[in-house]
Amino acid sequence: MIEQPLRTTVIGSYPFPGWLEFACQHLDQFGPADREELIEDAVTVAVRDQLDAGLDVISDGEQTRLDFNLSFYGFLEGIELESTPPRRFGPPAHDQRGKHKVVHELRAPRGLGTVADFARLQRIAESEIRSPTSKVALKASVPGPYTLSGRLLPSPRYPDRYALTEALLPIVRGELEALVQAGCREITVDEPSMSCYAHREDPKKFVDIFNRTVEPVAGKCHLSTHLCFGNFKGRAVGPRRYAPMFPAFLDFHVDEIHVEMASREFAELEIIGGIAKRKDAAVGIIDVKSYYVETAEDVAKRVRACLKHATPERLSFAPDCGLSQTARWAARQKLRNMVEGVRQVRKELGI
Repeated sequence: MIEQPLRTTVIGSYPFPGWLEFACQHLDQFGPADREELIEDAVTVAVRDQLDAGLDVISDGEQTRLDFNLSFYGFLEGIELESTPPRRFGPPAHDQRGKHKVVHELRAPRGLGTVADFARLQRIAESEIRSPTSKVALKASVPGPYTLSGRLLPSPRYPDRYALTEALLPIVRGELEALVQAGCREITVDEPSMSCYAHREDPKKFVDIFNRTVEPVAGKCHLSTHLCFGNFKGRAVGPRRYAPMFPAFLDFHVDEIHVEMASREFAELEIIGGIAKRKDAAVGIIDVKSYYVETAEDVAKRVRACLKHATPERLSFAPDCGLSQTARWAARQKLRNMVEGVRQVRKELGI
């Protein structure tokens, strides 16, 4: 069970500042020192916004990443990065993200970059946390091998998505081990492809893949996974129902399972009761796909609804998904109101 009942957390990503978006379109004009300064400043901004909101758990906002997972392919050897997306125009959708060709054995001799990102987060957070008694936890997020396999084209060496997944699995395992060795005590393994495609694949096979991925670090950190339905440009990609995933996903070797609820008007909320019997349940109570900014009173009402299914010691609250697809002005206010709404309920309960 979590140390802070009704704790407030995030999934991982946070909006890029406007100046970083602009700079990323003109990186050829920056030197290595300039680019490192951009990253330092962007992470500092993300950390400060999260601390100002009052969150119990923060991340680096994934300010070094393109989307939540696309930049990881730059660390992989054995692939040819696609240069042109298959569709550029029209309404945004997942087919505007291309796939990479696999030409050799998949390797990542430099790792996936998350250890350096976590070290940066530690350093910046230490300088930004103003209270000497603060117990803010620092979270790192790593995409799982099945999700990473989705942007790779099968090849004679790896003839299908599951073969690609098996090749990526030890790479992700090694990254998780390295994070724990670096002192990371809060890790989310992002496998949204599993939740998006559980309706058509064998969910027990997903459980086996996931558990083999996290086996070296299970029990050595607070380990969570995030089950959502896709959020590229605010769009889902799978049927937005949790029923196909459960009860199989209860066998994930994690401490916490996060479920997307706000954008679905809290359909299937009762499922958190089943999760809470065996694990912590993190509930998405902020809709990252909507520009309605939930009030603190909205949040408090939602927290009370969750308490009908699980005890405070088993509950965490977060946005539905990462905030990278949400404008910063909205993301900042949504987080502040989320924390304030949870605090109202804590006060009612005397926590």
